[in-house]
Amino acid sequence: MASGAIDATVFIINSLAQLYLLVLLLRLLMPWVGANFHNPIAQAILKLTSPLVIPVRRVLPPIGKLDTATLVVAFGVQYLTIFVIAIIRSWAPGILPIVVTSLVNLVVLSLNLFMFAIIIRVVLSWISPGNYNPAIAIIHALTEPVLRPFRRLIPSLGGIDLSPIFAIVLLSAASIFVSSFKMLRI
Repeated sequence: MASGAIDATVFIINSLAQLYLLVLLLRLLMPWVGANFHNPIAQAILKLTSPLVIPVRRVLPPIGKLDTATLVVAFGVQYLTIFVIAIIRSWAPGILPIVVTSLVNLVVLSLNLFMFAIIIRVVLSWISPGNYNPAIAIIHALTEPVLRPFRRLIPSLGGIDLSPIFAIVLLSAASIFVSSFKMLRI
């Protein structure tokens, strides 16, 4: 395959996998952040992920609020994605580099999920403050546990909440730091 075709194929595979991983990570995070499972978006997340998660859950029950089945499925999807990309690129990495890179990618994707959710929350607060819809409810549930500690440390300045700025900076720095542990550049 030509280099451009390989790059395009890898891009498509990686993009689709990351979209599904984001949905899996949302499912994993919803119990931790206290999201409403009756929310239509939460119901869609459950429907999209249940075909893979429910069979695994029969073997791996949750541990407290940690949905081990969803975590294992997310890791499996990430591992398989890296494995397929390695095959397409004619690489021959060992199991350990794929495992480490999969774990790092999941952590970085989780950090990015929080970061972009905070950015969306800030933009929505400018565009339509005080409005409610199911997406806004999920975003608020997801970002509030991250922003709360910053709000305790950083006072509001004349009604302007600066805590999202500091949260985004810290999440970005954490993402850069964790990315340095990747063993494969995928």
